[in-house]
Amino acid sequence: MKDSRFNWQVPSLPDVDIAELAKATQLDPIIVRILVARGFRTADEMTNFLAMDQSVVHDPFLLHDMQKAVERIMSAIEANEKILVYGDYDADGVTSTTIMYETLAQLGADVNYFVPNRFKDGYGPNLAEYQHFINNEQVQLIVTVDNGVAGKEAINYAQEHGVDVVVTDHHEMPDQLPNAYAIVHPRHPEGEYPFGDLSGVGVAFKVACALLEEVPEEFLDLYAIGTIADLVSMTDENRLLVKLGLQLIPETSRIGLQKLIAVAGVETSQIDEETIGFTVAPRINAVGRLGDASQAVKLLTTFDEEQATAIAKDINATNTKRQGLVNEIYEVAAEIAKDEGHRDLQTLVISGHDWHQGVLGIVASRLVELTNKPTIVLSDQNQDGVYKGSGRSVANLNLFEALNPAREHFEGFGGHHMAIGITVKEANLPVLADQLEKAAKQAQLDFRQRPQLNLDATVAISELSTDLVTKIKQLGPFGMDNPVPKLAITNVRVTDVKAIGQNQAHLKFTANQAGQQLAAIAFQRGEIADKLSHLSNTIDLAGTLGINEWRGNVTLQLMTEDLKINGLQVVDQRTTNLAKNLFRDEQQYIFFNPKLLSLIEKQNLGRQLYLYDSPAIQAHQAVVLVDCPPSLKLLRQALQKWQPTQITTYFFHQTDYYASGMPSRTEFATVFAAVKRQPLTKAALLQLGKQLKIDQEKVNFMVKVFFELNFVKMEQGKLLINDEVQTHQLSEAPIYQKRLDLIQTQEKLLYSNGDQLATMLTQLLNVENEGVS
Repeated sequence: MKDSRFNWQVPSLPDVDIAELAKATQLDPIIVRILVARGFRTADEMTNFLAMDQSVVHDPFLLHDMQKAVERIMSAIEANEKILVYGDYDADGVTSTTIMYETLAQLGADVNYFVPNRFKDGYGPNLAEYQHFINNEQVQLIVTVDNGVAGKEAINYAQEHGVDVVVTDHHEMPDQLPNAYAIVHPRHPEGEYPFGDLSGVGVAFKVACALLEEVPEEFLDLYAIGTIADLVSMTDENRLLVKLGLQLIPETSRIGLQKLIAVAGVETSQIDEETIGFTVAPRINAVGRLGDASQAVKLLTTFDEEQATAIAKDINATNTKRQGLVNEIYEVAAEIAKDEGHRDLQTLVISGHDWHQGVLGIVASRLVELTNKPTIVLSDQNQDGVYKGSGRSVANLNLFEALNPAREHFEGFGGHHMAIGITVKEANLPVLADQLEKAAKQAQLDFRQRPQLNLDATVAISELSTDLVTKIKQLGPFGMDNPVPKLAITNVRVTDVKAIGQNQAHLKFTANQAGQQLAAIAFQRGEIADKLSHLSNTIDLAGTLGINEWRGNVTLQLMTEDLKINGLQVVDQRTTNLAKNLFRDEQQYIFFNPKLLSLIEKQNLGRQLYLYDSPAIQAHQAVVLVDCPPSLKLLRQALQKWQPTQITTYFFHQTDYYASGMPSRTEFATVFAAVKRQPLTKAALLQLGKQLKIDQEKVNFMVKVFFELNFVKMEQGKLLINDEVQTHQLSEAPIYQKRLDLIQTQEKLLYSNGDQLATMLTQLLNVENEGVS
């Protein structure tokens, strides 16, 4: 069973008085501990963070070229010039397009919008489309949203043909910017904007503020959706404006958004950043991934209820199709990621034929989760030798900067730290792979190192309540740079363990600590349910608190992100069905009985089967003890040699020597007297137990003892007393001592409870104890 997936980082709190801060702020002590862990030190800092007033909203004219952009747009409106809003096909681009289009329409502009097709036009300004709108539609001003800084060729064409382009964008800026009339960008090196982490919709919203000379509250719902979807920093003004937008969404006047929320199965009372991020935004994104994203803009701008209902249903169906495509491609790509050619690389560049290019970013994200490697997934969907795809990264590698030095080898390229879009000819796929691997080595990435999990506080179950969940939400909205607080709960025991969901993919259990209980669920960990239910150790949990509502019952629940097993992991399978459970997994199966090992090897199970003294057994790995060892001393020697991280115990045994016990001196005397009365044939010997009313296994054992002590001998096929016998103690026979060892070993290994077994195996592993027999 896999232990923790992450490297836990538990904060060490500075020397501050938590109780005093809690009193001064009237906050729960756990909330104070979380805020202190995040850098807050005074009551005023905490109070101001929670208050979030309008003063945090920055002047839009601090953005580079904002004054210039506003003047050009207003002059176009006054001159009744044809204006085109050139958007993008993801949720951030769709909401940006909607805000810019509605703002200009509200000001009386002759305006239309265009959302490029991912497959025909690609990302950003497309030269052919610019030529069409300039030459055929007589567009006189183009305003880009959520794109433009990488559109050098198309924008230069427009400017050279008398059409100004106002770029509003937030993506990473290339070394050479396009020759646009104005570039409104929060991180422009010549700008003065104090917050560089606006999304595309954030920049469009700021332009709207400047044009309308007020903060347009009617766009805050779109601001929230686009900002959450684009995974930008949820701090500064983003946090306030997203919070206000989330509060407005349940009352939104946008009929299309109402219908989309309804078909997604979300109650408006439950709208928060999580429901937007996992239900609403993915549906908007799905349209751009598989079809025409302008449908999403139409959904957000329509006043026709019938049209809104139809589009919302179509979008929901498209999202279902998208989910199926992602699963199909991911299964193939995951196998490629595990093959020999990719196994030892620090990065992944995976290409396929006929993979739908619209979902490759999602596949890349899932592969990053699987492998902890920056990943680019591409496809030549048109089979024209040109591969298009998306990349996703890990925190320690800026993907845009990693690939930017080789951009001349790419047909198209853009993005930011964590995500990029790219187009590359087949001949240049090796260049792409080499550049990414080179950048990973320069950044000293190591995919084998577990990713970091930052925790905010260690708590006891007794401190938790549904009321605390409400208090934690006051720290939101949550997102990049302001994540949902993650809590650690240590030394808990688990009960009621079961795998749930489709394909038993998820893990549900109850955490128990000091008489207190907490329901817990861990997604995509269902594979450990059986072994966790037999675990004797305590475990530590890390996750976020939530509330589970089912048939009117409200219960507290830990959404478990990771778990750590304390001490040596002992998985107790002694009472399980061997035929059903044994040899299911790829593990090291250890045998103490060579005859049993030989018998199992003949079944060709395709598993790693070893005799206990085999040099092929890998140390510091998990082991499965199939049969019961003959002595604790032998088991101790083996464990200290292997130093296993996990021990699964079956302890198969044909004879329960502990239950049978050692024959009494009276039984030994009775069997000896029977042999002395008359010599016994082998057949008669096999019936002796029944005749003497002694277990036949014991009779056979006692005869072997007599042989080892030279009390008996075989002559002409008959067992008889040896007349030259010398006096010996029964315990002098080696087989007698062996049975004593087996009795003592089985008593401790077979009849101990789970906690006793775990303690004993831990002691055998860690303590030099020559007295162990």
